[in-house]
Amino acid sequence: MQIVNVVEKMVWDKMDAVLAKKQDICQCEKCRADIAAYALNKLKPRYVASSRGEVFVKAQYMDVGLAADVLVALTEAAEVVGKNPKHDKE
Repeated sequence: MQIVNVVEKMVWDKMDAVLAKKQDICQCEKCRADIAAYALNKLKPRYVASSRGEVFVKAQYMDVGLAADVLVALTEAAEVVGKNPKHDKE
């Protein structure tokens, strides 16, 4: 059985929509990973161990407030990483 953080899936699912509005930010694989990591550190994880549990947690994130939290964290992350990209420093 695999344990899944549903919030992580949501962050990756919404990444393209957020970056589409921030065209001046690098969208290389390293920057995208940094954006996801930054956002996930700002959000409470929701772990599930079954597909039934995943459906329950995803249903919670249909709530406008919770979905907004993910978008806010991603937007902040994109701005922070965009101002200080690390892709050329490693």
